[in-house]
Amino acid sequence: MSIGTPLLGQLLLKANLVNEEQLNEAIKTQRLEGKRLGSVMVKLGHISEESLITFLSRQYSVPAINLSEQRIDTTLLKLIPYETAKRYQLIPISKEGGALKIAVSDPSNTLAIDDIKFITSMKVSVYVASESSILSAIEKYYPQKDAIKLGTDQKAKQGIKPKDDAEVEDLSKVIGSAMEEMTVVEEKDEAPVEQVDAPIVKLVNGILLNALRSRASDIHIEPSEEMIRVRYRIDGVLQPVLKLPVKMKNAMTSRIKIMSHLDISERRLPQDGRIKLKIGNDREIDFRVSTLPTIFGEKIVMRLLDKSNLQLEMGKLGFDEKQLLDFLEAIEKPYGMILVTGPTGSGKTTTLYSALSHLNKPGVNIMTAEDPVEYNFFGINQVQMKEDIGLNFAAVLRSFLRQDPDIILVGEIRDFETAEIAIKAALTGHLVLSTLHTNDAPSTVTRLINMGIEPVLISTSVILILAQRLARRICPTCKTEDNVSENVLIKLGCSPERARTIKCYIGKGCPECNNTGYKGRLAIHEIMTVNDEIKELILQGASAAEIKKLAIKSGMSTLRQTGINKIEQGLTTIEEVLRVTFED
Repeated sequence: MSIGTPLLGQLLLKANLVNEEQLNEAIKTQRLEGKRLGSVMVKLGHISEESLITFLSRQYSVPAINLSEQRIDTTLLKLIPYETAKRYQLIPISKEGGALKIAVSDPSNTLAIDDIKFITSMKVSVYVASESSILSAIEKYYPQKDAIKLGTDQKAKQGIKPKDDAEVEDLSKVIGSAMEEMTVVEEKDEAPVEQVDAPIVKLVNGILLNALRSRASDIHIEPSEEMIRVRYRIDGVLQPVLKLPVKMKNAMTSRIKIMSHLDISERRLPQDGRIKLKIGNDREIDFRVSTLPTIFGEKIVMRLLDKSNLQLEMGKLGFDEKQLLDFLEAIEKPYGMILVTGPTGSGKTTTLYSALSHLNKPGVNIMTAEDPVEYNFFGINQVQMKEDIGLNFAAVLRSFLRQDPDIILVGEIRDFETAEIAIKAALTGHLVLSTLHTNDAPSTVTRLINMGIEPVLISTSVILILAQRLARRICPTCKTEDNVSENVLIKLGCSPERARTIKCYIGKGCPECNNTGYKGRLAIHEIMTVNDEIKELILQGASAAEIKKLAIKSGMSTLRQTGINKIEQGLTTIEEVLRVTFED
């Protein structure tokens, strides 16, 4: 069992190293912050790091080690990726007698130790060290390069040599170089790819690298009659970054298709593929590629999937305190259905992955059906949908029920068949998590009924519905107070008393945020717990408006009200809350 579970607290309590009051405070803080229980106790001053390490060493019969006095063999760092070391809080120290010696902060985490054995194909000798010293050693010894190179499985096929950051040209220079060389080639509409391959390789690499540096989530390459427009989606909003000559269209599209393993000769049908990039020694990024034929050529959209930026700590997902406790209580139940709703790009997948990460223990069988699988995780059985061969959500769900699952994630409930099987799974002792496209939590019930699901099945299976949106966060560098009249806040949904006390902020715009006034995003949630009163309304066939009224009376904070809380906390602006929420 992990160091972040109450078992550690019980053991420390039994050893008289903490008292019951300290333990309860630490568990409450842990649930809010999503950190390990041991580190929370050290932070609160309930136990020293030295005492905790001595206790863990004795409890799990592993020797303690002081990393500040230990010489670390840096040649071993290539055996364990930086991301893995950071996630499991461990670091390789030396190799003795064919066994890899590692320092860990949690010697009870057999999942991590088994993963290291699998990754390195070596025997592993475990030592325990403090969390702070391990994290410090990871940052000190692992090379933090910003080099960009293609994954080894694609390099040979594409003929591209990896480049360090110093070797990669600035995007403007890359584009200038590509433009110059393109003018030399007498390119016709159907120019062979080889003629323009060298400058196009530079151009495409430059666009990808610049997207990473700009914190973009998507790249849009859009051909028109006069030019090719390149736009990045940054913090949820598309921003134009580049205009290219239309004659580059076919060569550029072909280059991206080659990198994505797509058919370059097929230009009439949409295609989907994937590009894998590696940055330095420790960071892998996938680009999910989609092509779509338009009247002026193929439009390409690339979704950046960077696992190192994936936020899986519950306490950092933007939940208000009560919302977080309600969500944690729901996902820790042994069976039932939890639904996450919202439009595309509202962070539903991140919330679900965060829940699975919290539930991912060696004694649990977690199975997911996804379309597509955006990130892969050790210990979770993930299945990619393939509609063309009949592998859809309903078919996979039926197979899951014969695979002895404890927890099932269905990427999306799209039809009656999938909804019916998912609900039956929730009613037969499984915890089922899924998504729906609805405007708010109460209207999800109406959507399921419209699909053909009986109200009695909904009321007995669904335990919680979470609706969410993503709003842009005010840039902390140029954040300044904004003069807003009380009437504006009252129209937004504030009470007159509250409107008088709220201070509003905006970002003036600075180089740090590209003069937008925003940097990063935060989630706005609406959580409806399906209590006995709401179950009764569902059975009566009540409307979404009636369910919403009762949910608010029962303590639900609507998307708009949660947005107002974020304004009051100085995290976002009135404009952003109005953009992403609607109050009827």
